[in-house]
Amino acid sequence: MDGKLYLVSTPIGNLEDITLRALNVLKSVDLVAAEDTRHTRQLLSHYDIHVKLDSCHAFNEHSKVSGLIDFVRSGGSVALVSDAGTPSIADPGFLLVRSALEAGIEPVVIPGVSALTFAATASGLPMDKFAFWGFAPVKPGKRGKFFARILSDDRTGFFFESPYRIARTLGELAALAPEAKIAVIREATKLHEEILRGSAAELAALKRDWKGEFVVGVFPGGSAADVDAEIDS
Repeated sequence: MDGKLYLVSTPIGNLEDITLRALNVLKSVDLVAAEDTRHTRQLLSHYDIHVKLDSCHAFNEHSKVSGLIDFVRSGGSVALVSDAGTPSIADPGFLLVRSALEAGIEPVVIPGVSALTFAATASGLPMDKFAFWGFAPVKPGKRGKFFARILSDDRTGFFFESPYRIARTLGELAALAPEAKIAVIREATKLHEEILRGSAAELAALKRDWKGEFVVGVFPGGSAADVDAEIDS
């Protein structure tokens, strides 16, 4: 008889941002498959949960999936968690879900906090439709096309960015579309949570030491024709 596979959302900062359902699942499963077992052990210890942990991250996900599926098919219960937020949202999870479905196992999703939904709610940007673009590329050529595509869209776009590149990112957005409306969500749910809103030009002009984890929201502005030309270049 098959066991259960759970996809469990965990806090992105504040440890109180976890549901009662998530805690009950984590207490009851046979195994927690974690992106970083050290990180997840801190969360489990905080809630006095003692359960076996195994790693399942971007570098070993391919090799771990079959074993986890076999474990569930043999009657075991597994909770997949990422370091923060909801599995599969720019975190490991897709390969396990796909393999589970192919094996006839329906994953049970335990919803909760996500940096993306936090940013969408907090941004103050139009939310009738929006797109998530993952992490901004590192290489200059790819970055230019990445930002140009977001700015040529008719939806608010969100992406994750590193503190080492956020100042550069705001400058690049300002160069493409200075009037685009931007929201920078920094350290969501954490002690130094901060939300900055303004035009791309206004935020690019800020002189500060950027620290923390960032989600950037962009509502396009300026000339769509100019942005289209950047895409084609």
